[in-house]
Amino acid sequence: MKQFIEFKKQRELGEILSDTFAFLRAEFKPFFTTFFKIIGPYLLVMLICYGLYMYQFGDFFSFSMQGSSDATNAILLFVVGAAFVLSLIATYVMSQATTLFYIQSYSDHQGQTNFDEIKKNVYGSFWQFIGLGILVGICVGVGFMFCIIPGVYLYVPLVLTFSIMVFSRKSVSDAFSYSFTLVKDNWWATFAALFVVGIIVTVASYAFAIPSTIYTYAKMGIFSGEVDAENFGVGDPISIFLRSLSTLAQFLLNIISVVASVLIYFDLNEKKNFTGTYERIKNLGGTE
Repeated sequence: MKQFIEFKKQRELGEILSDTFAFLRAEFKPFFTTFFKIIGPYLLVMLICYGLYMYQFGDFFSFSMQGSSDATNAILLFVVGAAFVLSLIATYVMSQATTLFYIQSYSDHQGQTNFDEIKKNVYGSFWQFIGLGILVGICVGVGFMFCIIPGVYLYVPLVLTFSIMVFSRKSVSDAFSYSFTLVKDNWWATFAALFVVGIIVTVASYAFAIPSTIYTYAKMGIFSGEVDAENFGVGDPISIFLRSLSTLAQFLLNIISVVASVLIYFDLNEKKNFTGTYERIKNLGGTE
Protein backbone atom coordinates (compact mmCIF):
# COMPACT_ATOMS: atom_id res chain seq x y z
CA MET A 1 0.00 0.00 0.00
CA LYS A 2 1.28 3.45 -0.92
CA GLN A 3 2.52 5.56 2.00
CA PHE A 4 0.42 8.65 2.75
CA ILE A 5 2.39 11.74 3.75
CA GLU A 6 0.44 13.91 6.20
CA PHE A 7 1.27 17.52 5.38
CA LYS A 8 -0.78 19.20 8.09
CA LYS A 9 1.46 18.66 11.10
CA GLN A 10 4.47 20.14 12.88
CA ARG A 11 7.92 18.99 11.78
CA GLU A 12 11.54 19.44 12.74
CA LEU A 13 14.14 20.32 10.10
CA GLY A 14 15.16 16.69 9.59
CA GLU A 15 11.53 15.64 9.09
CA ILE A 16 10.97 18.41 6.54
CA LEU A 17 13.89 17.14 4.48
CA SER A 18 13.02 13.44 4.80
CA ASP A 19 9.30 13.95 4.08
CA THR A 20 10.09 16.11 1.04
CA PHE A 21 11.94 13.23 -0.58
CA ALA A 22 9.51 10.64 0.80
CA PHE A 23 6.61 12.44 -0.90
CA LEU A 24 8.43 12.73 -4.23
CA ARG A 25 9.48 9.10 -4.04
CA ALA A 26 5.99 7.82 -3.16
CA GLU A 27 4.23 10.04 -5.72
CA PHE A 28 6.93 9.95 -8.41
CA LYS A 29 4.88 8.39 -11.20
CA PRO A 30 1.46 10.05 -10.60
CA PHE A 31 3.02 13.42 -9.81
CA PHE A 32 5.27 13.64 -12.85
CA THR A 33 2.52 12.24 -15.09
CA THR A 34 0.26 15.09 -13.97
CA PHE A 35 3.15 17.56 -14.07
CA PHE A 36 4.18 16.86 -17.65
CA LYS A 37 0.59 16.67 -18.91
CA ILE A 38 0.10 20.26 -17.78
CA ILE A 39 3.62 21.67 -18.05
CA GLY A 40 4.95 19.64 -20.99
CA PRO A 41 4.02 22.04 -23.84
CA TYR A 42 5.26 25.09 -21.92
CA LEU A 43 8.48 23.32 -20.97
CA LEU A 44 9.10 22.29 -24.58
CA VAL A 45 8.59 25.86 -25.82
CA MET A 46 10.93 27.15 -23.11
CA LEU A 47 13.70 24.70 -24.07
CA ILE A 48 13.29 25.51 -27.78
CA CYS A 49 13.52 29.24 -27.03
CA TYR A 50 16.58 28.57 -24.87
CA GLY A 51 18.25 26.58 -27.66
CA LEU A 52 17.49 29.31 -30.20
CA TYR A 53 18.81 31.96 -27.84
CA MET A 54 22.08 30.07 -27.29
CA TYR A 55 22.44 29.51 -31.03
CA GLN A 56 21.79 33.18 -31.80
CA PHE A 57 24.12 34.25 -29.00
CA GLY A 58 26.83 32.03 -30.47
CA ASP A 59 26.41 33.70 -33.87
CA PHE A 60 26.43 37.16 -32.32
CA PHE A 61 29.54 36.33 -30.29
CA SER A 62 31.32 35.01 -33.39
CA PHE A 63 30.51 38.15 -35.37
CA SER A 64 31.66 40.33 -32.48
CA MET A 65 34.98 38.47 -32.30
CA GLN A 66 35.44 39.14 -36.01
CA GLY A 67 34.44 42.80 -35.59
CA SER A 68 31.49 42.53 -37.98
CA SER A 69 28.33 42.25 -35.88
CA ASP A 70 25.28 43.83 -37.51
CA ALA A 71 21.98 45.24 -36.28
CA THR A 72 19.99 42.25 -37.57
CA ASN A 73 21.83 39.80 -35.33
CA ALA A 74 21.41 42.12 -32.35
CA ILE A 75 17.66 42.45 -32.97
CA LEU A 76 17.24 38.69 -33.42
CA LEU A 77 19.18 38.08 -30.22
CA PHE A 78 16.90 40.49 -28.35
CA VAL A 79 13.69 38.96 -29.77
CA VAL A 80 14.74 35.38 -29.04
CA GLY A 81 15.98 36.40 -25.59
CA ALA A 82 12.66 38.09 -24.81
CA ALA A 83 10.77 35.00 -25.99
CA PHE A 84 12.92 32.83 -23.74
CA VAL A 85 12.34 35.06 -20.70
CA LEU A 86 8.55 35.10 -21.25
CA SER A 87 8.41 31.32 -21.77
CA LEU A 88 10.59 30.83 -18.68
CA ILE A 89 8.25 32.94 -16.53
CA ALA A 90 5.13 31.17 -17.84
CA THR A 91 6.67 27.72 -17.35
CA TYR A 92 7.92 28.54 -13.86
CA VAL A 93 4.50 29.87 -12.81
CA MET A 94 2.71 26.82 -14.22
CA SER A 95 5.24 24.51 -12.56
CA GLN A 96 4.83 26.12 -9.15
CA ALA A 97 1.03 26.16 -9.43
CA THR A 98 0.87 22.53 -10.60
CA THR A 99 3.03 21.33 -7.71
CA LEU A 100 1.03 23.26 -5.10
CA PHE A 101 -2.39 22.24 -6.42
CA TYR A 102 -1.25 18.62 -6.76
CA ILE A 103 -0.31 18.64 -3.07
CA GLN A 104 -3.62 20.31 -2.21
CA SER A 105 -5.57 17.61 -4.07
CA TYR A 106 -3.37 14.90 -2.52
CA SER A 107 -3.93 16.25 0.99
CA ASP A 108 -7.67 16.88 0.58
CA HIS A 109 -8.35 13.40 -0.83
CA GLN A 110 -6.10 11.45 1.55
CA GLY A 111 -3.47 10.42 -0.97
CA GLN A 112 -5.64 10.44 -4.09
CA THR A 113 -5.53 13.18 -6.72
CA ASN A 114 -7.98 14.56 -9.27
CA PHE A 115 -6.28 15.60 -12.52
CA ASP A 116 -9.18 17.70 -13.83
CA GLU A 117 -9.41 19.56 -10.52
CA ILE A 118 -5.67 20.25 -10.51
CA LYS A 119 -5.65 21.45 -14.12
CA LYS A 120 -8.64 23.73 -13.55
CA ASN A 121 -7.04 25.29 -10.48
CA VAL A 122 -3.69 25.79 -12.23
CA TYR A 123 -5.17 27.62 -15.22
CA GLY A 124 -7.64 29.52 -13.05
CA SER A 125 -4.91 30.94 -10.82
CA PHE A 126 -2.32 31.74 -13.51
CA TRP A 127 -2.58 35.54 -13.27
CA GLN A 128 -2.72 35.44 -9.48
CA PHE A 129 0.61 33.60 -9.47
CA ILE A 130 2.01 36.09 -12.00
CA GLY A 131 0.90 39.04 -9.87
CA LEU A 132 2.20 37.56 -6.64
CA GLY A 133 5.47 36.57 -8.31
CA ILE A 134 6.01 40.13 -9.58
CA LEU A 135 5.21 41.56 -6.13
CA VAL A 136 7.57 39.16 -4.36
CA GLY A 137 10.29 39.65 -6.98
CA ILE A 138 10.17 43.44 -6.68
CA CYS A 139 10.27 43.40 -2.87
CA VAL A 140 13.11 40.89 -2.61
CA GLY A 141 14.99 42.55 -5.48
CA VAL A 142 14.78 45.98 -3.87
CA GLY A 143 15.87 44.43 -0.57
CA PHE A 144 18.99 42.97 -2.18
CA MET A 145 19.73 46.26 -3.97
CA PHE A 146 19.96 48.19 -0.70
CA CYS A 147 21.82 45.47 1.15
CA ILE A 148 21.93 41.67 1.18
CA ILE A 149 20.47 41.40 4.70
CA PRO A 150 17.09 43.10 3.92
CA GLY A 151 16.75 40.91 0.84
CA VAL A 152 17.32 37.73 2.85
CA TYR A 153 14.98 38.94 5.59
CA LEU A 154 12.18 39.55 3.07
CA TYR A 155 12.83 36.37 1.09
CA VAL A 156 12.17 34.05 4.05
CA PRO A 157 8.50 34.98 4.63
CA LEU A 158 7.71 35.90 1.03
CA VAL A 159 8.78 32.53 -0.37
CA LEU A 160 5.82 31.06 1.55
CA THR A 161 3.25 33.43 0.02
CA PHE A 162 2.40 31.01 -2.80
CA SER A 163 1.61 28.22 -0.34
CA ILE A 164 -0.46 30.65 1.75
CA MET A 165 -2.44 31.74 -1.31
CA VAL A 166 -3.24 28.13 -2.28
CA PHE A 167 -3.76 26.36 1.03
CA SER A 168 -5.25 29.23 3.03
CA ARG A 169 -7.21 30.38 -0.04
CA LYS A 170 -6.20 34.00 0.44
CA SER A 171 -5.96 36.79 -2.12
CA VAL A 172 -2.60 38.02 -3.40
CA SER A 173 -2.50 40.99 -1.02
CA ASP A 174 -3.69 38.95 1.98
CA ALA A 175 -1.16 36.18 1.29
CA PHE A 176 1.60 38.77 1.01
CA SER A 177 0.79 40.44 4.34
CA TYR A 178 -0.01 37.20 6.19
CA SER A 179 3.40 35.70 5.33
CA PHE A 180 5.07 38.06 7.81
CA THR A 181 2.56 37.12 10.53
CA LEU A 182 3.09 33.42 9.87
CA VAL A 183 6.89 33.58 10.07
CA LYS A 184 6.93 35.91 13.09
CA ASP A 185 8.80 34.28 16.04
CA ASN A 186 9.98 31.47 13.71
CA TRP A 187 12.15 33.41 11.25
CA TRP A 188 15.44 31.69 12.10
CA ALA A 189 13.96 28.18 11.98
CA THR A 190 12.34 28.96 8.63
CA PHE A 191 15.58 30.46 7.31
CA ALA A 192 17.54 27.37 8.40
CA ALA A 193 15.14 25.01 6.63
CA LEU A 194 15.15 27.06 3.41
CA PHE A 195 18.94 27.43 3.56
CA VAL A 196 19.57 23.67 3.86
CA VAL A 197 17.12 22.87 1.07
CA GLY A 198 18.72 25.58 -1.06
CA ILE A 199 22.18 24.06 -0.58
CA ILE A 200 20.93 20.61 -1.60
CA VAL A 201 19.22 21.93 -4.75
CA THR A 202 22.20 24.14 -5.67
CA VAL A 203 24.75 21.33 -5.33
CA ALA A 204 22.55 19.00 -7.39
CA SER A 205 22.13 21.72 -10.03
CA TYR A 206 25.89 22.20 -10.29
CA ALA A 207 26.31 18.45 -10.74
CA PHE A 208 24.02 18.51 -13.79
CA ALA A 209 25.93 21.49 -15.19
CA ILE A 210 29.28 19.64 -15.13
CA PRO A 211 28.99 17.92 -18.57
CA SER A 212 28.33 21.18 -20.46
CA THR A 213 31.10 22.93 -18.51
CA ILE A 214 33.62 20.18 -19.32
CA TYR A 215 32.64 20.26 -23.00
CA THR A 216 33.00 24.05 -23.17
CA TYR A 217 36.41 23.97 -21.48
CA ALA A 218 37.58 21.16 -23.74
CA LYS A 219 36.50 23.01 -26.88
CA MET A 220 38.22 26.21 -25.75
CA GLY A 221 41.44 24.24 -25.22
CA ILE A 222 41.75 24.98 -21.51
CA PHE A 223 42.69 21.39 -20.69
CA SER A 224 45.43 21.37 -23.36
CA GLY A 225 46.76 24.76 -22.27
CA GLU A 226 45.97 26.42 -25.60
CA VAL A 227 43.03 28.73 -24.93
CA ASP A 228 41.09 29.85 -27.99
CA ALA A 229 38.25 32.28 -27.22
CA GLU A 230 36.84 31.83 -30.73
CA ASN A 231 35.92 28.25 -29.78
CA PHE A 232 33.83 29.41 -26.84
CA GLY A 233 31.25 26.93 -28.15
CA VAL A 234 27.87 28.17 -26.93
CA GLY A 235 26.24 27.97 -30.36
CA ASP A 236 27.18 24.50 -31.58
CA PRO A 237 24.58 21.67 -31.37
CA ILE A 238 26.38 19.60 -28.73
CA SER A 239 26.82 22.58 -26.41
CA ILE A 240 23.18 23.62 -26.87
CA PHE A 241 21.99 20.07 -26.17
CA LEU A 242 24.08 19.72 -23.00
CA ARG A 243 23.07 23.15 -21.73
CA SER A 244 19.40 22.41 -22.45
CA LEU A 245 19.62 19.18 -20.45
CA SER A 246 21.27 21.08 -17.61
CA THR A 247 18.54 23.74 -17.71
CA LEU A 248 15.82 21.07 -17.68
CA ALA A 249 17.41 19.30 -14.72
CA GLN A 250 17.80 22.53 -12.77
CA PHE A 251 14.20 23.44 -13.51
CA LEU A 252 12.90 20.08 -12.27
CA LEU A 253 15.10 20.25 -9.16
CA ASN A 254 13.19 23.38 -8.18
CA ILE A 255 10.25 21.08 -7.39
CA ILE A 256 12.18 19.96 -4.30
CA SER A 257 12.21 23.55 -3.04
CA VAL A 258 8.47 23.95 -3.67
CA VAL A 259 7.54 20.75 -1.81
CA ALA A 260 9.81 21.70 1.09
CA SER A 261 8.24 25.17 1.26
CA VAL A 262 4.79 23.57 1.54
CA LEU A 263 5.96 21.43 4.47
CA ILE A 264 7.46 24.52 6.10
CA TYR A 265 4.17 26.39 5.60
CA PHE A 266 2.13 23.63 7.24
CA ASP A 267 4.63 23.36 10.09
CA LEU A 268 4.27 27.08 10.85
CA ASN A 269 0.51 26.96 10.32
CA GLU A 270 0.15 24.14 12.84
CA LYS A 271 2.22 26.00 15.41
CA LYS A 272 -0.05 29.05 15.12
CA ASN A 273 -3.48 27.71 14.15
CA PHE A 274 -3.53 23.92 14.79
CA THR A 275 -5.61 23.52 11.63
CA GLY A 276 -4.55 19.94 10.95
CA THR A 277 -5.00 18.95 14.59
CA TYR A 278 -8.56 20.28 14.63
CA GLU A 279 -9.33 18.49 11.36
CA ARG A 280 -8.06 15.16 12.73
CA ILE A 281 -10.10 15.59 15.93
CA LYS A 282 -13.18 16.42 13.85
CA ASN A 283 -12.62 13.37 11.63
CA LEU A 284 -12.22 11.13 14.66
CA GLY A 285 -15.48 12.46 16.06
CA GLY A 286 -17.23 11.85 12.76
CA THR A 287 -16.20 8.19 12.66
CA GLU A 288 -17.68 7.37 16.05
